[in-house]
Amino acid sequence: MKSLKNVSLVLFLFIGLLVFSKRSFAHCEVPCGIYDDSVRVALIYEHITTIEKAMKNIVEISSSEDPNYNQLVRWIMNKEKHATEIQEIVSQYFLTQRIKLTDESDADLYKKYITELTLLHEMTVLSMKTKQTTDQSFIDQLKNVVASFEESYFGGHHH
Repeated sequence: MKSLKNVSLVLFLFIGLLVFSKRSFAHCEVPCGIYDDSVRVALIYEHITTIEKAMKNIVEISSSEDPNYNQLVRWIMNKEKHATEIQEIVSQYFLTQRIKLTDESDADLYKKYITELTLLHEMTVLSMKTKQTTDQSFIDQLKNVVASFEESYFGGHHH
């Protein structure tokens, strides 16, 4: 029972930190032209790697005989932060600035538009799923979706 109380306390503190923390955005939405699309994709991959490492550490710490709850909370917060960063890059950078509204009359361009919207939505949802669990399958799915987006967005040119 003591362990359950400790976990409950840690989760309560963690939720409190999330509620009262300040948000940061990937870009200010001013068309300054200094941001690079391929760098944003590279950052998404970096965030995925960090989330994956956090998941592994959370599982390891949780399953230990005497878990270090401070480290557990730190890894949980880190995982949450990096998943949120992916969501912010997707929404604040790609969806609001880079993916342009497209007229349905141009079938090929519209198909590409819908494909990219769908992939970006999947990235957002899968990022949310990585916040909710330590299931590696969401990391694998997220990597695949980012690779598909990269293929569509850059037109097959690796950046």
